This record gives sequence, C-alpha cells and structure tokens, in this order.
Amino acid sequence: MKIDINCDMGESFGVYKLGIDEEVIKYVSSVNIACGFHAGDPNVMDETVRIAKLHGVGVGVHPGFPDLIGFGRRNMDISRKDLMNLIIYQIGALDIFCKKHDVPMQHIKPHGELNNMADNDKELATAIVDAVLAVKPNLPIFVKPNTQLHKVAKEKGLPFIKELFVDRAYNKDLTLVSRKNEGALITDPEIAADRVVKMILEGKIIAITGEEVAVEGETFCVHGDTPTQLNLIKVLRQKLEENNIKVSSF
Repeated sequence: MKIDINCDMGESFGVYKLGIDEEVIKYVSSVNIACGFHAGDPNVMDETVRIAKLHGVGVGVHPGFPDLIGFGRRNMDISRKDLMNLIIYQIGALDIFCKKHDVPMQHIKPHGELNNMADNDKELATAIVDAVLAVKPNLPIFVKPNTQLHKVAKEKGLPFIKELFVDRAYNKDLTLVSRKNEGALITDPEIAADRVVKMILEGKIIAITGEEVAVEGETFCVHGDTPTQLNLIKVLRQKLEENNIKVSSF
C-alpha cells in the first residue's frame, strides 16, 4: 500500500521566513509551492524547486488569491476572466523555475480560500479547471472528494487526485472545519497520525461532531504553518511504516 504526503512550501517572502522547508522536505513526497500571490517570491520559488529536486520530491504549483496580507485565506470576489488569468500566471511562474532546474511540474493544488470556495461554488470551480485545461491539460489537480472542484474536474476530463488532510478537522459532509472554529487545526502528532492510519486502512474518519464518515484519498496534506509540523510528519512516517504503508510521490 502506498500514499503520497504533500506539504505547502515556499511560503516565505523577502526577509520574512515562514516554515522550516529545508527540514520538512526530507519527510514528504510532494510539495505545493506558493507563487507570489498569497505567499512566496521569485527567490523563494527558485530555492524551493532546487531543494525539491535535491530530495527527489514531486513539485506542484499552489496558486492562491492575490492576498499577501491575509495569506490567501480571505474570500475574494473575482471575475472568471481575472481568476483564470491569475491562475495561469502563477502556473507559468512556477513552470519556468521547473524548467530552469529540469524538474517536471507534477500537479496543481489551489490554495486556501480559493480551494475552500471551490468546494461549493461551481462557477469558481469551473474557472479553476478551465484555467488549467487552457495551459496544462494533463496536469492533475488535487481535489477534496465530492466537492464541486472534484465534480467539475471529472466532468471536463482534467486528471485529479483525491486529497485528505492530516492536520485539519472535518465536518460530517467532509468539508473542512473553518479555521475560525475551535478544534479546526489538529496539532497533536499522535492524534493526527492515528487519524491518517484509520483513513487509509479503514477508509473512515471521525467528524468533529462525532460521526464516523467514509473517506477515500490518495494524497495527504500537512500544512506548512502548522506549529508542530515537523514532529507531526515524523510521527506520521513512523506510524505508516509500522503499518506497512509506503510513502512515495504518485
């Protein structure tokens, strides 16, 4: 049995450092690299692609809303044309650094509120999918199962990979619990790792309201700004190994 572990990276900006990418990248199999809109800058993108190649880690583009101050976690009302071009622009930015380092771009994962809004907003989900199809029609997109983004990608023939979250709590409808609510972020490494093992071996997760819900995923995300990120990933890798679950990029 194999799974992919992905992590958001390249989220530093100028002199401001966020995350410990150089350490965490040793324990994951794929990275989602910010492209300067919600986080990151050209130097950070260049360095993150470089270290991903060094460690044999898959590289994905992580486009977000143009919201550095809010880290891409605020709702934005953007027209279809503007949104499509914002996404295409960010794909192009990372693609050129991938070419510089001779690294294939492996996937695309919308960031933050752009991703969350695409759970239920079919028009926005369609704009995201159409943007990818316009420039990288064979690039798989990470989707949360049963969301509009998942459904639209499937309808339009864009390859997709189902994503679950290591460090986030779920509602019973499989949407993520809002970060505004207590318990939305799971920082205890043991609890987070046990949840992932249950998701993989049993195909189930306990929702924040206590119900057991069926889930299916191929890649598991740990957020770059989770306070216990490094220890969490180490404990997760250990528990996966104990259960004969291999970690590799898809």
